[in-house]
Amino acid sequence: MRMIQEETGVQHTLKERLKEIFGYSQFRGEQEAIINSIMGGNNTFVIMPTGAGKSLCYQLPAITNEGVAIVISPLIALMKNQVDQLNAFGINAQFLNSTLNKAEINKVKKDALDGSLKLLYIAPESLTKEENLDFLQRANISFVAVDEAHCISEWGHDFRPEYRRIRGIIDNINPDLPLIALTATATPKVQQDIAKNLRMEESALFKSSFNRKNLYYEVRPKLADVNKQLIKYIKNNKGKSGIIYCLSRKTVEEVANLLSVNDIKALPYHAGLDGQTRMHNQDAFLNEEADVIVATIAFGMGIDKPDVRFVIHYDAPKSLEGYYQETGRAGRDGLEGNCVMFYNIEDIQKLEKFNKDKSVTERDNARHLLNEMVAYANLGACRRRQLLSYFGEYMDKDCGFCDNCVKPTQKIRIQNEAVLILKAIQQTDQRFDGEHIADLITATDNIYVTSYEHDKLEMYGAGKFKDEQEGEEYGVEFWRSMIRQLVILGFLLKDSENFGVLKLSDKGAKFINDPFPITISKDHTFDENETQKSSDDEDVTDLAPAGGGNAYDEALLGLLKALRKKLAKDKNLPPYVIFQDPSLEEMATTYPTTSQEMAQINGVGMGKVSKFGRPFIDLITKYVEENEIETAKDVVVKSAANKSKVKIFIIQQIDRKVDLDEIAESKGLAMDELIEEIEHICYSGTKLNLDYYINQIMDRDRQHDIYDYFMTAETDSIKVALDELLEDDVTEDELRLMRIKFLSEVAN
Repeated sequence: MRMIQEETGVQHTLKERLKEIFGYSQFRGEQEAIINSIMGGNNTFVIMPTGAGKSLCYQLPAITNEGVAIVISPLIALMKNQVDQLNAFGINAQFLNSTLNKAEINKVKKDALDGSLKLLYIAPESLTKEENLDFLQRANISFVAVDEAHCISEWGHDFRPEYRRIRGIIDNINPDLPLIALTATATPKVQQDIAKNLRMEESALFKSSFNRKNLYYEVRPKLADVNKQLIKYIKNNKGKSGIIYCLSRKTVEEVANLLSVNDIKALPYHAGLDGQTRMHNQDAFLNEEADVIVATIAFGMGIDKPDVRFVIHYDAPKSLEGYYQETGRAGRDGLEGNCVMFYNIEDIQKLEKFNKDKSVTERDNARHLLNEMVAYANLGACRRRQLLSYFGEYMDKDCGFCDNCVKPTQKIRIQNEAVLILKAIQQTDQRFDGEHIADLITATDNIYVTSYEHDKLEMYGAGKFKDEQEGEEYGVEFWRSMIRQLVILGFLLKDSENFGVLKLSDKGAKFINDPFPITISKDHTFDENETQKSSDDEDVTDLAPAGGGNAYDEALLGLLKALRKKLAKDKNLPPYVIFQDPSLEEMATTYPTTSQEMAQINGVGMGKVSKFGRPFIDLITKYVEENEIETAKDVVVKSAANKSKVKIFIIQQIDRKVDLDEIAESKGLAMDELIEEIEHICYSGTKLNLDYYINQIMDRDRQHDIYDYFMTAETDSIKVALDELLEDDVTEDELRLMRIKFLSEVAN
């Protein structure tokens, strides 16, 4: 009876503290059960999505228990944010990291030893320091919390080697200390790795659903006008908080600068900034002095800002775990949260290059994670089902609240194809991944298929099914897509012990003997011609007004091309000299009706506007008025001044007739990179005189021949020019320099 009374008293105290300190009347989800497990001195493993209240699970027991709780945390930004919040609640919480001076460190240690400190946040590398180990062994520690525990796993998206030493360090302090490990992102394999490394296989496990129902997921093709799309989106969400994630510090700076010059309150955040600037920018975002933070992936981990309304991935993330964790920073208050990713394969290829210097194991792991990211972007299946499936959670129907549900790709009914896949997995003893099975079914050349003698199986090359619409056989990529969708639909399971290996589920095994039609989705084709989908006014881009499957207004584009042709004929110039096709397409997308707006079009500068722009501006203005089109003037992107420094330097050096080789060397550029910069300058309408250099490397007759070619050519394509002038043995650099001379003289 007394024991029951004590437990009731503890529960009463916990609820009192919950209301008194944090302001909540009730626990959420499994918070209460998790807290009871910790209060009972049990090792506790918590897997809970971002925004579900993980931090409270260790903060409340730390406040209630005697002694100080140690919270192992990977990032200074995370520590500062949580300490600031707890201090605001009147709780003595502090951190121990490299930002503190000696006096501050001594103050932290004194508070920990005299019992007044309730939570001490510390990085794993700080734990290994002899002086810290010594004082922790003397402190009265209530328990240890390992936050962001996925950092332990080599299979996770944010592996940190120092995290794998945590268990040994805790044993040095006190092997009997209760341990709580927490993460928002862990696949079944990562979960196993965490539990094994921390020796928590027998711990109490609390696993919440990964489904964040208020988040809208969307993937967009990353096209040339991505900056215009970005600015339009943010201005349509004026006054709302948002995070933009970029892969490199350089891109962070460029995007933050771009937004700032376009009157958006945006700040950068990355590890290259000094600590004071990072703290200032983080606080400005949290305090709503800045609407948008542009950051590398380090930002936001543990940041408790409940009203982030959009998370945009300007570059493709490295993994689905990273993507899920970063998008999870939107809508933590349960209200609106929009997650937009700009995707192109070039971003993935860049990431693959970054991985080339890693060890073989790390490189293989990184490649698997990237493959999952590519599949997520390209699959036409419900985004939410894809994400949940990746984390080992099955969802029995589409969510109706993602781009693939709102604007679905073409649906296909399959049955025999599914049976074939399942039988192939069965006949290969459920020991191989989806790529192997797809190669087996399509008889695609694969040394592993032949080495295992799978080319002798009846399933080998049996995938001769035809696409009813296209009239062609399904390719290997389509079979891979089918296999992935069978996982999402619950017919296949991923083996948590062996990465990528597929096994039949009970549902899949029954299906072989009793098949029925299944509906799957065709993949996206993210290229320049894919229609950009739009569901409401707050979308990233506008739909094509003339509705031809392109982002531009096809009717206007036709009129612009006709005008260009007429002007070219009147001036006896090739049409491309006036404006190139991409420039006309952009005009037909953004409807520039002033000289300033026209000058912002790619490939058009004020020089070209002065020379050719007026008739085009007049035509667009008339078209806009006649068709009552609302132009998106706020989408005109103002150029950030610092991005032009190299171009200004090049123009100045050319004016001084400095040798191009010297210019390239002074800026650390290869010659082809310098020529590319000069081409950009020329295409924006600036007149350049390169005669002093061209005369050194080419005789006059050769110059005249190339000049005459460009005057009569239908295109300024260098590839076409090389083919046409093959017998003259001209080089690509010679053609590019002469094209600059030609355009400067006749177009600028």
